[in-house]
Amino acid sequence: MAPVNGGVFKSADYGRTWQPIFDDQPTASVGAIAVAPVNPNVVYVGSGEGLHRPDLSVGDGIYKSTDAGKTWTHLGLRDGQQIAQLTVDPKNADRLFVAVAGHPYGPNEERGVFRSLDGGKTFEKVLYRDENVGASDVQIDPSHSEIVYAALWESREGPWENGVFNGDKGGIFKSVDGGKTWRQLTKGLPGNIVQANIAIAPSSPKSLFAAVRTKTIAKLYRSDDGGETWRGTTDDPRPGLGIGGGDLPVVRLDPKNPQIVYSASVVCWKSTDGGKTWEGWRGAPGGDDYQNIWINPNSPDVILLGSDQGAIVTVDGGATWSSWYNQSTAQLYHVSADNAFPYRLYSGQQESGSVGITSRGNDGEITFRDWQPVAAEEYGYVVADPLDPNILIGGKLTRFDGRTGQAQAILPVPVPTEDFRMVRTEPVVFSPIDLHLLFFAGNTLWKTRDGGVHWEKISPDLSRSQYDFPKSIRKYKADATKQAHRRGVIYTVAPSPLDLNRIWCGTDDGLIHLTTDGGKTWNDVTPPNISAWQKISLIEAGHFDANTAYAAVNTLRLDDLQAHIFRTQDSGKTWTEIVNEIPAGQTVNAVREDPERKGLLFAGAEKGVYVSFDDGTKWESLRLNLPATSVRDLIIKDDDLVVATHGRGFWILDNITPLRQFSQNQRENLLLKPQTALRVRSNVNTDTPLPPDEPAGENPPDGAMIDYFLAKDATDPVTIEIKDNKGASVRKYSSADAPVKPDPKRLKIPAYWIRPPQSLSTKAGMHRFLWDMHYTPVANVEPEFPMSATYRNTAATSTSPWVAPGNYTVVLTVEGKSFTQPLTVQMDPRVQTSAADLQEQFDLSWQLYQLRLTLAPIGKKFDEISEQLTKLKARAAERPDMTEKLEAFVQTLAQFGPPHPRPGAPPSLFVLESTQRLFNEIQGADAAPTAAVKAAVADVEKKVEPLMQAWRKLLESDLPALNQQLKQAGFPEMKPD
Repeated sequence: MAPVNGGVFKSADYGRTWQPIFDDQPTASVGAIAVAPVNPNVVYVGSGEGLHRPDLSVGDGIYKSTDAGKTWTHLGLRDGQQIAQLTVDPKNADRLFVAVAGHPYGPNEERGVFRSLDGGKTFEKVLYRDENVGASDVQIDPSHSEIVYAALWESREGPWENGVFNGDKGGIFKSVDGGKTWRQLTKGLPGNIVQANIAIAPSSPKSLFAAVRTKTIAKLYRSDDGGETWRGTTDDPRPGLGIGGGDLPVVRLDPKNPQIVYSASVVCWKSTDGGKTWEGWRGAPGGDDYQNIWINPNSPDVILLGSDQGAIVTVDGGATWSSWYNQSTAQLYHVSADNAFPYRLYSGQQESGSVGITSRGNDGEITFRDWQPVAAEEYGYVVADPLDPNILIGGKLTRFDGRTGQAQAILPVPVPTEDFRMVRTEPVVFSPIDLHLLFFAGNTLWKTRDGGVHWEKISPDLSRSQYDFPKSIRKYKADATKQAHRRGVIYTVAPSPLDLNRIWCGTDDGLIHLTTDGGKTWNDVTPPNISAWQKISLIEAGHFDANTAYAAVNTLRLDDLQAHIFRTQDSGKTWTEIVNEIPAGQTVNAVREDPERKGLLFAGAEKGVYVSFDDGTKWESLRLNLPATSVRDLIIKDDDLVVATHGRGFWILDNITPLRQFSQNQRENLLLKPQTALRVRSNVNTDTPLPPDEPAGENPPDGAMIDYFLAKDATDPVTIEIKDNKGASVRKYSSADAPVKPDPKRLKIPAYWIRPPQSLSTKAGMHRFLWDMHYTPVANVEPEFPMSATYRNTAATSTSPWVAPGNYTVVLTVEGKSFTQPLTVQMDPRVQTSAADLQEQFDLSWQLYQLRLTLAPIGKKFDEISEQLTKLKARAAERPDMTEKLEAFVQTLAQFGPPHPRPGAPPSLFVLESTQRLFNEIQGADAAPTAAVKAAVADVEKKVEPLMQAWRKLLESDLPALNQQLKQAGFPEMKPD
């Protein structure tokens, strides 16, 4: 399944789980998927959404996989931009037809129906009218593959939001010679078709359905003679209505019964009498907007529905369904963060309302428990009150109180008028200087200081009063003239972080205005080479110079896929375009300046993120593992870079401090200054954890992040050492250390709970290493290893104490040369425990830690002696005299008990275990030790010296005596390390 701008997902368990399989490709906008019926390993993907809507993204042609989605190859049709449908010959995986809708915002030749006979190596255009008419559908007759049906579609998106120009050169066509020649089917159909979708009954291929739209109607038609004649099927208008944006219903017929018909629309409708009568089958009255439907050809009760919210599957004919909450496919418009810890991210999203989600989950990962809608309806901005993170303002326009779950409408003009216009993504922005001051924009700018109770208009209409039509409109100029009036709105608002009275505004019709007196007067500072309807997508006010600003200009609606970013350093008097090395196809939606490093810029583009270290002179990709989805907004939150994608939710690049320090011309080894490390625990409910296949987001890395750069491969081991403020070693790592590979069976935990161990890299390049903020673990007791977010248990993972908050030093040693950087460790901001109590916790933990360091080697030797005894007892089975002596030594050894809890262990457990149990209780929470624990520690200490005396006696007296007897009897002596 292909969510809008989310790539391609695959499920092998009827929709219980979905995995993205297209994320390494250069586009995520997908309009069609076809699996070859004769070979399910062959999959074709047509990029570009294949429909029209105000916030679409385009693609770059056809992709193919021959291994069920593991790898992909680009085939062709790069300039098609929107692929509406693919169909593959049921008997020949190399024969396929493609319905290319073409450019949504301009004319182009690569549109219509294309055919390939060689698996996509070459394509030929087989059905075409002109540069303005694309194709909306193509289907192959399943019983006679030479018979092919197709639908042409004439529609053009306008440069302004919700502007559409429809033509009447669409229609339904049929070929009976494999696509060589075509004739239009007209009998019973309207003569002025804009768009049509086609369905063939698999069990009766002469039975066809068509959803047809003209400029005035949308209706369902049926043919039972292979399309020669058609008739309307019903007087019920609902199953034939489109969803909007050019979305006609997708009709499909039951593969066994041609009288059972489904129509995926605002709801999914079902007819059991050939389309005469209909009932709401799925979604009514929910309005979930169903976009597509697939029915298993061998088992008609297995049906997949694609809706605005995601893909869902039924295996029992619609009685029950899988969830759409297991797909990371949110279509977000903007992103903001509150000032809480952990910070939460907010946005309006397409179709599914608002989003509020934490950046770090308390259960070791980010799950549905951490998500909350915030009543801002769909689309647009949502921002948190910087002085109260429980208050969220967003949408068009509400004030939501997270404590009560109630939302109040606070639009400055409650009843829209001709003088007050809005589109779907209106700016909502707090002043970065005066945290009580909130701005909201339609075609005019408003401000409030009391959360929307009172508003003041502080600008005139800043949109264009008159404009020339873009060249991309061409033949639709007459239609554009009919729509022409003042339509633009303020699309971005940027209050200066340096000057309270300085505010930048940009409109979606291509104007930039600046006020330096808080809105009393405004100046048009638009760059001279920006024309009408070049959308000023986002303006960023300078963080180091009030005269500086950056503007991201999106020109997709003018059929221009070039990147456009402008910079001014003189309050808009002059502008410089700064897009060097951002490739074509990367229209830019957002630009931000890092508030810590001057000249460090980030750009959110249609297929990823770009970074510039020199104020925009040169850009390079920062996509990394990000899918090639449309990045609609990005922000720098503290040390994190956060992006809002229009198809794959929020993504966070944790800790960008290396980018603030790194030089593009770095030629020597380098240890970068670490960010302040927060001592945050990942506390997972280990009683009833979520299933491991439950969808979840990743938490930030657990530990202090240490970044270093190697100019070339190191030939000697690389080491990192952490020292305290007195210069004492706290922890040391080496690339020569063998990674610990824990045994899940011995630990009695599932293998998937264990993360692969990390190791220091010696390879050239940038590297990140995590220090867990613990002292060196106690050896020979319990191997320290990283656990997955699904399971984390302090007793199993920590044998050494947390370091105390304070100042430390990181030392990187490479090829005999050392580099140092300071590192500050701070407590989780939510912890209210006093410094004195934390110190008492540390002191008591340290006391037990030192005991364990002393006792741990004894535990290892105890195990070695026990193992050797077992072997000797087996050998002495036929020597009663030796068996008796060995058994006597076993009893002597038993007084110490086993070093680790095991089934059947004697009640006199080794003190080592007691120290671990107490250590875990002390270290289990950031709190002062209880009186009972302190008393127990004192009791354990009393037992240590007698234990050591008994152990010394065993090693110095009892063991030598036994070895003498073994030697006399001809047995090997016991020689533990």
